[in-house]
Amino acid sequence: MKRIAELYKEKTIPLFQKEHGAKTVFAVPRVLKVIVNAGVGRLKDDKEREELARFLESVTGQKPQKRPARIAIASFKTRVGSLVGYRVTLRGQRMHDFLDRFVNSAVPRMRDFRGIPLSSVDEHGNLHVGIREHIIFPEMIGEDVRRIYSIQVTAVTNAGSKEKAEVLFRSLGFPLAKN
Repeated sequence: MKRIAELYKEKTIPLFQKEHGAKTVFAVPRVLKVIVNAGVGRLKDDKEREELARFLESVTGQKPQKRPARIAIASFKTRVGSLVGYRVTLRGQRMHDFLDRFVNSAVPRMRDFRGIPLSSVDEHGNLHVGIREHIIFPEMIGEDVRRIYSIQVTAVTNAGSKEKAEVLFRSLGFPLAKN
């Protein structure tokens, strides 16, 4: 499989210049950053929270940032400042490496996968994918997994519209579902 950065140069740039009227390379939409979120939710034990942080670090190659609660919600038993999740923001080479692993090896291993639905692309051109089982990543093969974690992956683009973002993601090899 070709890497995301190679596909962008070889396929995406010429496609947007010929068919969509981009006059320069800088007018072609691109992925700006990838944000990986994981909520701690039911994890009350610090060991389980640290295991989740280690998983995020092994998958993304970057230490996750702790996300505290901004407001107290009694029904969720959260207080201001208590840990509610972890976040990793990837840019540059780490972003491209993560997207390569995500698109080429992790997403095809999802259970009952029939493509990423087009409803995952919002009106600004960002892609939001929820993953129910973290064990789809190749880093988790053969590891002692005690608990299954859910994460959310968001690819932020400068496409500006859903139509341009769909063309961008298809040209980069994302397995988007057919209409």
